[in-house]
Amino acid sequence: MTYSPADLQRFLDIATEAVSAGGAVLQHYWGNLADIRSKGRPGDLVTEADKAAEKEVLAVLRLHLPGHAILAEESGSIGTQTDGLLWAVDPLDGTTNYTHQYPFCGCSVGLLIDGKPAVGAIFDPVHNQLFRAAKGLGATCNREPISVSGTASLADSLLVTGFAYDRRETIDNNYAEFCHLTHLTQGVRRGGAASIDLAYVACGRIEGYWERGLSPWDLAAGVILVEEAGGQVTAYDQSPFEIESGRILATNGKVHSDLSRALTAVKPLERFAPEQS
Repeated sequence: MTYSPADLQRFLDIATEAVSAGGAVLQHYWGNLADIRSKGRPGDLVTEADKAAEKEVLAVLRLHLPGHAILAEESGSIGTQTDGLLWAVDPLDGTTNYTHQYPFCGCSVGLLIDGKPAVGAIFDPVHNQLFRAAKGLGATCNREPISVSGTASLADSLLVTGFAYDRRETIDNNYAEFCHLTHLTQGVRRGGAASIDLAYVACGRIEGYWERGLSPWDLAAGVILVEEAGGQVTAYDQSPFEIESGRILATNGKVHSDLSRALTAVKPLERFAPEQS
């Protein structure tokens, strides 16, 4: 189904209301957490802030769009997908950062249309920064237009990446890529919140981002931000991006091919592989 610019603007306004509501909850709980639990994997945490923020986000979506399907990190799948629409919600991206009061986290709401990111809003509750984008409508930070950086070489680039929760059990753990790219660039950061990493690519603070092991709610909002800010999003090998793959390469476009080649040429660090019985 085709949606008009007016439809997309309406969806963007609703996403903005939702992340603002969720972000207000995150600001309330910042530094005041009482219940921090593990989901079963090292570093995979959930708190009362995650749950309370998701409740507020879902309330906004249900109020305005009661028939829409939702995929939320804490609640799972809600409703039946129709007309190709699916909302992807991460109420608190960067929970581990948040529990330590490390100021890199966000509330993220994205809309997939036929599986492709089309609308996104991300709110950084620590720095009061609201990132928004919709297909064909551009990208903004606090309502001001943003664009990717103009840096054209890896040697002059600052990159960001992350490490999946299963990194202790798999050789496909991104360690070798991190080390390799650290030597080819001005540096590689590990942010710990994919939505904010993508927002930073979109507004030109970093030149590129790659990661594996991600979920649709980590990516839906940030991907459209990068694309609408003039950047490029693909798989590692520059084939079309598929959100279900959990693997992404997002850049300012100018360093995309070089970064792709560097990533695909790296061999895993064998000494970090799990022991074989």
